[in-house]
Amino acid sequence: MNLTVRDNPAASQYEVFDGDRRLGLVQYRRAPDRISFIHTEIEPEAQGRGVASTLIGFALAEAAEAGLAVLPFCPFVRRYIAERSELLELVPPDRRAAFGLESAEEGGTPAS
Repeated sequence: MNLTVRDNPAASQYEVFDGDRRLGLVQYRRAPDRISFIHTEIEPEAQGRGVASTLIGFALAEAAEAGLAVLPFCPFVRRYIAERSELLELVPPDRRAAFGLESAEEGGTPAS
C-alpha cells in the first residue's frame, strides 16, 4: 500500500488514501485553539493493516504543529494517544481525566 493522508476541511475530516481509493477517515471539529476528534472509520478490508494508525498519526502531528489542543472523543484516537505517552501533552491537563488519560505522574495510568 502507498498511503497518503489529506485534510478535507470542507468535510471536517482527514482522509487516508491508497492511490485514488479512500480507505478511511477521521472526523473532527476545529476551533481556533483546539481540535476534537469525533469518529474514525476504516474500510473493512484495510483494517488491521496500520491504516488507522497512519491516519491518526498524521492528524495528530498536524494538530501539534498548529499548536492545537486535542480532545480525543473518538475511542481509537484516545487509545492511540494512551499508547504513546509523548502524545499525552496534546490533551489539556485539565481534560485528561475525562478521557481516561491521566499519566502515572498525575495519579493514574493511561487507559488501554
